[in-house]
Amino acid sequence: MGKPDAEGHGPAEGLPGLPPEWGRVVVPDDASALAVEATQIRRELRRAGSLPGGHQALGLPLVVLLVAVLTTLAGLLAVTWPRANRGADRPTPAPWSPPATLVGRALPALDLVDADDAPVPLRGLLPAMIILLDGCPCPDRVGDALAAAPSGVSVVTVTGGRTPSARPTIERQARALADPAGGLRSFLGQPARPGAATALLVDRAGLVTRVLPELGTSDTYRNDLSVLAG
Repeated sequence: MGKPDAEGHGPAEGLPGLPPEWGRVVVPDDASALAVEATQIRRELRRAGSLPGGHQALGLPLVVLLVAVLTTLAGLLAVTWPRANRGADRPTPAPWSPPATLVGRALPALDLVDADDAPVPLRGLLPAMIILLDGCPCPDRVGDALAAAPSGVSVVTVTGGRTPSARPTIERQARALADPAGGLRSFLGQPARPGAATALLVDRAGLVTRVLPELGTSDTYRNDLSVLAG
């Protein structure tokens, strides 16, 4: 019996491209089955060598038989050759990092909304540390930012949807706004990361001075806040 090919089609009995007078060429399951044909070829070669004109008489049949054997071996290789798993070469996603081009760029003139659903121009709150809370409410990080921000530097929290998240603090209150259109996140150029708050530091001229993709303790940005206040 012939062996089905790798794509699940029927037995590879008829090989394309061979003359019909050769008859049916069957691909065996085991290549050792060709040993009988190989022994017969060697016997015929020895016999032809001892007869006058033997090489010429056997020339064409011998070529046909050799082609059939080689074609059979090629078919076996095509059927049994291991194939790579699909999808194994997919690239591994690179870790997220803030676009370096944001630093020095102007903050777009975005209108966010407050708790009364009233529009609030974001550029009217500068200089500011703007904290995006769409990935994490992170009250501790907001409290650290409020405690570290010098006078004159606003701390603005921004959530998605239309409901800002206002949380009382020990001394100051962050300006809580919502961004229903997602304009600020679009400007950042990266989706929200679950469990992480993202912050932008923007000076009074409206230029981004630093991007904090994962807001940590205030020690990592205290000096930047002092520069904003200058």
